[in-house]
Amino acid sequence: MSNGFVDKVSITVRAGKGGDGAVSFHREKFVAAGGPDGGDGGRGGDVIIVVDDHMSTLMDFRYKRKFTAGDGANGQNKRCSGRDGESVTIRVPRGTLVRDRETGGIMADMSGNEPFVAARGGRGGWGNQHFATPTRQVPRFAKPGIAGESRELILELKLLADVGLVGFPNVGKSTLLSSVSRARPKIADYHFTTLSPNLGVVYVAEGASFVLADIPGIIEGASEGVGLGHDFLRHIDRCRLLIHVVDAAGSEGRDPVEDFETINRELAEYSPELASRPMIVAANKCDLLGDDHEGLERLKKHVTELGYEFYELSAATTAGTRELMQRAAALLATLPPITVYEPDYVPPEPDLGSAEDLEIYEDDGVWYAEGPWMDRLVSTVNFGDYESRMFFDRILRENGVYEHMESLGIRDGDTISICGMTFEYQS
Repeated sequence: MSNGFVDKVSITVRAGKGGDGAVSFHREKFVAAGGPDGGDGGRGGDVIIVVDDHMSTLMDFRYKRKFTAGDGANGQNKRCSGRDGESVTIRVPRGTLVRDRETGGIMADMSGNEPFVAARGGRGGWGNQHFATPTRQVPRFAKPGIAGESRELILELKLLADVGLVGFPNVGKSTLLSSVSRARPKIADYHFTTLSPNLGVVYVAEGASFVLADIPGIIEGASEGVGLGHDFLRHIDRCRLLIHVVDAAGSEGRDPVEDFETINRELAEYSPELASRPMIVAANKCDLLGDDHEGLERLKKHVTELGYEFYELSAATTAGTRELMQRAAALLATLPPITVYEPDYVPPEPDLGSAEDLEIYEDDGVWYAEGPWMDRLVSTVNFGDYESRMFFDRILRENGVYEHMESLGIRDGDTISICGMTFEYQS
């Protein structure tokens, strides 16, 4: 956006690759048969997203869109492991949604304080020290490191505000915000003075406060992308209560009732759920009415017949603003907390290539299944999770790995070793 406020960006993140395991043998004078001593590769660095309360926009991502964590170092001799790759931390404003770019699924809602690992670094490969057996005392191989995860993400900022001020441009929303909080938005007598959402904390009484957001003016057609409204409607998605500010004086020759209906229609077209939120109607600029109260009375009758609460006020003189804020605080006490979006992203099953190239053999009573296909499969499995283990077992069966082992003579109770982990075979 040309105004400098950025609330939706696309970024690419890549975690670090794990370091390769080392092939090395202990050699020391007067020490016979030193054996393999190749160390493990270091783990690749993660890409981690954290909340920064000093940020209010995604402006920092306008020019930097790619984030890459450090690779793990390769293993060394003398059983020395390579160092882990350096992780990268991405800071975002509170209230940012992290989405998968391809599917649009929500991966995380950065409304709390928990960091989110957007891309995990690859495991380091095992050095040849792990592959020595009584019958294979000189293993001349090690495992390569696993590649880190790579993703394309969308960061979308949805403000964390309890109450949202909505209405046409120049109806006095910014003035109201400045009169009831310490926020100091830019205020002038022309449309779209507010080019980015402004937040203020309203203190009603000791221990009672809430966050109020001044959303840029919504105009007719906003839900279809006209004007600024479409870009900022997402910022009232989380608001538990809406205060609909209407220019009761019709100071620009507008009709208050028509304005009220137009804004409600735009909200409904953008999100029916949003339009059904609790709403208070605030008739502003009552100090400019003079002797003509016809428009105010029509608005009041129309609004109250629809079941909305109605308040008359003047944000410029602060008349009626305290009563409005007290009522807002009372309503908030009865409403559910601010919406936190649950992740709904389902990662696709990885493309694991072919199992036909696996090297399957028996050595000293232990069966081995080795190859890049198996390494990639193991890197996707959390062996501490039952469903993940069942997925692993199903993939092996569907790809004929067990069938191949049976043709080579494996029996129930035999030991299988895969990537350093051992299992008992059960047909």
